[in-house]
Amino acid sequence: MLFTSYGFILFLCVVIGLYYIIPKRFQWKLLLVSSFVFYYFSGWSNLLYISVTIISTYFIGLKLDSLNKKQEIYLKENKGTLSREDKKAYKEKIKAKRWKWLLLCLIFNLGILAVIKYTNFAIANINSIFTLFKMNELSFVNFLLPMGISFYTFQTMGYIIDVYRGKYGPEKNIGKLALFVSFFPQLIQGPISRFDDLSLSLYKEHGFDSKNFSYGFQRVLWGYFKKLVIADRIVVAVLEITKNPDTYDGIFVLVGMVFYAVQLYADFTGGIDITIGIAQMLGIKVKENFIRPYFSKSIVEYWRRWHITMGTWFKDYIFYPLSVCKPMLNLSKSSRNRFGEKIGKRAPVYVATIAVWFTTGIWHGSSWNFIVWGLLNGFVILVSQELEPLYAKFHQKFHVGETFGFRLFQVIRTFLLMSSLRILDCYRDVGVSFKMFGSMFTKLNINELFAGSLLKLGLNISDYIVLLIGVIILITFSLVQRSGSVREKISIKPAILRYTIYVLLFFSIIIFGAYGIGFDSNQFIYNQF
Repeated sequence: MLFTSYGFILFLCVVIGLYYIIPKRFQWKLLLVSSFVFYYFSGWSNLLYISVTIISTYFIGLKLDSLNKKQEIYLKENKGTLSREDKKAYKEKIKAKRWKWLLLCLIFNLGILAVIKYTNFAIANINSIFTLFKMNELSFVNFLLPMGISFYTFQTMGYIIDVYRGKYGPEKNIGKLALFVSFFPQLIQGPISRFDDLSLSLYKEHGFDSKNFSYGFQRVLWGYFKKLVIADRIVVAVLEITKNPDTYDGIFVLVGMVFYAVQLYADFTGGIDITIGIAQMLGIKVKENFIRPYFSKSIVEYWRRWHITMGTWFKDYIFYPLSVCKPMLNLSKSSRNRFGEKIGKRAPVYVATIAVWFTTGIWHGSSWNFIVWGLLNGFVILVSQELEPLYAKFHQKFHVGETFGFRLFQVIRTFLLMSSLRILDCYRDVGVSFKMFGSMFTKLNINELFAGSLLKLGLNISDYIVLLIGVIILITFSLVQRSGSVREKISIKPAILRYTIYVLLFFSIIIFGAYGIGFDSNQFIYNQF
């Protein structure tokens, strides 16, 4: 059931209507039932996977809690008889048991994700080796990838790690944990919520709040505008360029990567807007996932603004634990002895960064183009960090850092750099991607754009006009957001202005949404994850 389908809109209207009619104590239960109904429409067998994740995480969370309580009771009952060494030994024993249960939960659930998502990728690589030695190839396995499995698995594993760390106790009500994992607005493409954050409003009783509902509705309309008017229109040209690399090279690669940047932003942020808007209409607060990423002045800043919850997940659960674990400390020590203080200090950071970006790449897709994309991001970030002293000296000497022109240059540079890296995503083949990137410099002929070639990409003059206006509106709203919430600013204006904006957005979606011959209401890009 796509967000853009009529079935989903009907489903949403029924859920919201019932939500504010039924007794408030049943609201979270309605959301749980609704979430499972929503997920059922992605395939009834997919319910098995998400249910197994919920049940296994629930009982292991309780087990971790019971071990903590067992330790507290034992130490309290034997307070006067245990030596400091005995207490330490007992705590280490309980810690080891808790670690084994956590490891079991992680291996089991991440193992399900790995088997379903990466088995055929592994088989393809093994077969390429077998071919060299003229051995019989392995057969591929036909797994159906459950909708949002990467999102709900990472969200649930974040929960169990936090319980293990003692950040909060486990949820004792399995129904409430199930709702946290399966909450339908964020199931398709995130954000990856934290339990202590989402639970603050997810289980509360909510009366109808006209302001909240109005703000949420605005956000939903804005998301549909981005998705249907911009993303689903421009995708036609992107696919035409990327599926025909022999025909469209040179300047068209540049056009394709810029168009794809627009498509990806409008598609992904449009979906997140719909998610956050629906949640707000229900009185539930969901974390922001984007903060004007295309205004970033560096790649590090970009990743702080793009898919924020994914970045913080990798930072909190992979980067920090890996960079301070015992093997990394040993690596740091040996590196200091061999290569000096500077390298020794940075070695764990290098390893942890590369590990995070390798994981980020393969999380996005089970193919080499995503792995290379992830590693290149990590490489650029490390190089940028190492060059920071040189940047500082440059700015100290020339004093250009605070000028508008230089900031604009940084924004454009970061946008083009990130768009260039995404060529690997556009063409989905490492060799073809690098070939097409090279053609931008060896076969660049701007005159081709003015010879009617742009009209051969599946879009006509009217489509380009709509896209241009849509992008201008996007940029304008982003600029206005820098000084505060657009919705807040609209709310203090005369009511006629607010309702005019509603009507314009609504009819823009109806009239200019990419429906009809030549178009399709496409799945959101991040559905595949």
